[in-house]
Amino acid sequence: MNSKQKGKRGELEWASYCRGQGYDCRRTAQYCGNTGDASDVVGLPGIHQEVKRVERLDLEAAMAQAKHDAPPWEYPIVAHRRSRCEWLVTMRAEDWFSLYREWEASHDN
Repeated sequence: MNSKQKGKRGELEWASYCRGQGYDCRRTAQYCGNTGDASDVVGLPGIHQEVKRVERLDLEAAMAQAKHDAPPWEYPIVAHRRSRCEWLVTMRAEDWFSLYREWEASHDN
């Protein structure tokens, strides 16, 4: 299987996982051409999703790609998984704390 096919399979798998969590996510037409969106998967408002389904991931390069491709109003994330492992989501610490503060404020009663 070539890398393009493997990437497509990983993106479809991640979109399916998101749908299983209750979010209407789908794989995009790639490279900003057909949809105007550089995300691999869309359906999480405010989140730019870079998906990697590889055994060895250069996480810094993947995050750099997500940051580069994300518009300023979206949080860039890298959703990634190795074979026989669970999905993980990596994001910048500053973005995580921003989301956590929003969650915390909504639970202060």
